Amino acid sequence: MTARGPAGRLAFLDGLRGLALIFMVVNHTARWWLGGPMTWPRYHLIYLSMVASAPLFLFLAGFSLALAYARATVDRGLGRARVALGFVRRGLGLILAGFALTLLVFPTEPLLETGVLQTIGLGIVVLAPALLVLDRPWAPTALVLLAATLYASFVLAQPTLRPWLAAHPTLAEIWFADYPLWPWLALMLVGAVLGRAWAEGARRGAAPAPAITAIAAAGTACLGAYVALELSRGPVPHLAFTRDFVLNRHWTPAPITGLAVLGLVATLFACAWWALEARRWRAGWLALLGRHALLLYFAHQVIAFTLVRGWLGVTLGSWWSYALANAALLAGLVLLARARAALPRP
Repeated sequence: MTARGPAGRLAFLDGLRGLALIFMVVNHTARWWLGGPMTWPRYHLIYLSMVASAPLFLFLAGFSLALAYARATVDRGLGRARVALGFVRRGLGLILAGFALTLLVFPTEPLLETGVLQTIGLGIVVLAPALLVLDRPWAPTALVLLAATLYASFVLAQPTLRPWLAAHPTLAEIWFADYPLWPWLALMLVGAVLGRAWAEGARRGAAPAPAITAIAAAGTACLGAYVALELSRGPVPHLAFTRDFVLNRHWTPAPITGLAVLGLVATLFACAWWALEARRWRAGWLALLGRHALLLYFAHQVIAFTLVRGWLGVTLGSWWSYALANAALLAGLVLLARARAALPRP
């Protein structure tokens, strides 16, 4: 039996989304709040939190989209085209929300520069038609192959992309800023395939434990391969942006780091299910963060960047003060989520 939250939400998915939000908060505050030179501990904190945050959000967006589609069309009997069109509208809303965030928090940045919200929104728009055929026997394999092709083509295109983007700065800002759809759509495709499989298993009444074990094993294998390949490179800087692709001043994992991304997503997914479903750990505050992740994604940037960094000009000089400030920020976000949850739903 899988624990359900409000409106049938899966508690462990909300908890995992809440964890992704925490990673993103840490990434942003490590950039904006810590003063002084860039030390290795700070650098590694920024790098690791980046590897874990947005990839989780992107995977969960694909997973949740396929799960919601299956529930709406199979469990509730709604028309497929109607549901897919609703997802397109949702995706467009996220794109507009991303532009609104740029205007609100980063008014000096190019308005059309894409961020993670725009990428998720565009990904939903692109994935919506694919959902119409996701229940076909060939569809999961086709989407996984498409995901692999997207990433492989991005890797192979690096020598060509760099001079092309330098010659087309406007297109570079629109399509190749934070988490460009090519190749990050690949992670949403993988999430959608697993989300559909999860929905089918739930409909058949299959126990989720075997699937979770397989996901955990795959994640552990990816992490093991990542560590082995990293160590085989000898005494070079590890956990560094220089090991990956930095295209148009933005990060995309190289193949070896891609193993770490897949491994982290899979193992954290399995751990969230084990902790919040199998063991029934009480972490309602974490699921609350996940249920209101969009609101809190906006709020934490307004607080951390606009208010604390911009208006107050605060920088922190010690790890103790940084840890306490982050704890206070997260506590405030939990309170904000509780207040939002107490309001009647529109």
